[in-house]
Amino acid sequence: MMRVLIVDDHAFVRAQITRVMSEATGIVVVGECTDGAEVPSMAALVQPDVVLMDVRMPRTSGTVATAQLKAQRSSARVMMLTGSPSSSTMAAAALAGAVGFLPKDCGAHRLVSAVRTVAAGGTAWPERAVAS
Repeated sequence: MMRVLIVDDHAFVRAQITRVMSEATGIVVVGECTDGAEVPSMAALVQPDVVLMDVRMPRTSGTVATAQLKAQRSSARVMMLTGSPSSSTMAAAALAGAVGFLPKDCGAHRLVSAVRTVAAGGTAWPERAVAS
């Protein structure tokens, strides 16, 4: 089973991503965080294969949390999700150590496919350039 940790400050978004992941064969959601500040300790506890990380959160951003997690566990596989993709946000995510970046409206099939790719050691970036 592939283990996924979901990080998003919006309860509705977390619930929808959890539903999509839970309906996919071979994937189990092992935890949820409401802010990036919770990620290092939760990841240490639940040992996810993939972390689905919101970019913008009120206390600790997804890029900061990704960098902290990568410093703690260099093997961590983080895929960033955002409602407003931009090339600068994507570059910051890559610099922080993310191996994927998708808009939240990418669709369930694309999200599950990207999670599988990232868990297998690949990357998942937008197929076309995003606005700056």
